[in-house]
Amino acid sequence: MNSPLMQVAVGLGCDRGTPLATLQQALDEALALADARLGDVAAAASIDLKADEPGLLALAAQHGWTLTFYTPEQLAAVPVPNPSETVRKYTGSPSVSEAAALLSAAWVAGQALPVTALLVEKHKYRGADGRNATVSLARCHGFPP
Repeated sequence: MNSPLMQVAVGLGCDRGTPLATLQQALDEALALADARLGDVAAAASIDLKADEPGLLALAAQHGWTLTFYTPEQLAAVPVPNPSETVRKYTGSPSVSEAAALLSAAWVAGQALPVTALLVEKHKYRGADGRNATVSLARCHGFPP
């Protein structure tokens, strides 16, 4: 599936205080599941509640990404395959990583994208530190206009 033209958008969610190493491992695993590379990442996003999260900011800085942060209302408006009432309870949206990946991919593609754009749905990783990270990947290309 990997090609020189592959572009993916990364949606990121995590516990408060999740370290960079845990986020990086979750990202590496999700990219491997999609047969994608770091160089394929065209966009990255999360929820605005995480705009000050040191691990997310460090991950973005390490890879030269500008993170986009969406409001809970923006994320909640995106249909996703794995909504969570627990996530809704804490964030106001039933999805962070899947919805953020789809919104970011749509921005890159210049059009709204279907749920089928998700290459990796809600990949969960619990680090040795006990912190949880969730990564979703959506493809940004290959859709009819």
